[in-house]
Amino acid sequence: MQIIPEVAASAAALTAVRRDIHAHPELAFKELRTAALVAERLEALGIETHRGIGKTGVVGVIQGTAGNSTRGIGLRADMDALPIEELNTFAHRSQHPGCMHACGHDGHTTMLLGAAEYLARHRNFNGRVVLIFQPAEEGLGGAAAMIADGVLERFPIDAVFGMHNWPGMPVGRFGVTPGPVMASTDRFDIHIGGRGAHAAMPHQGIDPVVAAAQLILALQTVVSRSSDPLDPVVLSVTQMHAGEAYNAIPKQARLSGTVRALTPAVRSAVWAAIQRVCDGVALSCGVSIEIKIMEGYPPTVNTPAEAELCRAVASSLVGDDAVDWALRPSMGAEDFAHFLEQRPGCYVWLGNDGATRGESGGCMLHNAQYDFNDDAIALGVSYWVRLVERFLA
Repeated sequence: MQIIPEVAASAAALTAVRRDIHAHPELAFKELRTAALVAERLEALGIETHRGIGKTGVVGVIQGTAGNSTRGIGLRADMDALPIEELNTFAHRSQHPGCMHACGHDGHTTMLLGAAEYLARHRNFNGRVVLIFQPAEEGLGGAAAMIADGVLERFPIDAVFGMHNWPGMPVGRFGVTPGPVMASTDRFDIHIGGRGAHAAMPHQGIDPVVAAAQLILALQTVVSRSSDPLDPVVLSVTQMHAGEAYNAIPKQARLSGTVRALTPAVRSAVWAAIQRVCDGVALSCGVSIEIKIMEGYPPTVNTPAEAELCRAVASSLVGDDAVDWALRPSMGAEDFAHFLEQRPGCYVWLGNDGATRGESGGCMLHNAQYDFNDDAIALGVSYWVRLVERFLA
């Protein structure tokens, strides 16, 4: 691996920062300590720093000295943790009960801080670097909050880039793909209205439970028969609530679940199909059905030119054979998608090699025994630096 020597020399110090952040996790929009740590380190480096963007977000701006270009590149890291009780017992385990960094955002923040330090000292690029330390990636839409707060207008950029550690991919590898890399994440509640009756006299009522059962099965055809087999879609009914008594047919039932898709067009088509199925079941069972859709993050879609740039940068660090190009997308979701709706860019995966230092061996993201792999920090920092230098050459 072609780690930048100065970055390699700072690995131990960056590891200490990462473990400090891990030990003090904060939930979405409550990242007060983390944001202060970030802002203070940026200011100490002489970086123009702005606090409180999108509630608890921080932005740093570094101007290059290799010319007078007005071009700008955005680099984003997320700062929030998850409401999970950590089960690790190492020294830097969470000190906040019920909250832990189970997704590696502590590593993401640290890698961008490492890049900020190097770029502030070596401004050998022509243009502006905008460092985006984002709150609330885990479900509450911190990217959208920063955009609504004018981050892209106040700090203009031509493209935006993100990176996420990926357990199961060895340290020293990258995953890059043009086009969709992660899915949309929407939720739904379906309310089914019938007419209650005594369970011994079902003919006197209209049974919403039977309608719910038929609807659950019918919804499976949205994926199997209403969408192109080559367009990945997930439709999962994850909750069913109806009734309280053994001998009474309830008046209503509720189904809840999630829908995932990789493109905006497929996302819209799935919702239209769900509405059509619900209308049909309502007519056949004589019930009323109302759908409430809670839109989540849109699909994360990389633009081809920026994905190719990221592949070239990653290859320069680890070699062509260690870059997984056009890898299969994940049906998980990522609110970096909101930035990619506004600017060209690319979201890459950084190998994290199982990632835990605890008792469980390797584990995936959002696991109570997860820990970011510190061996990946120097490579992640080097990637950010080389990406800036190439984009603003």
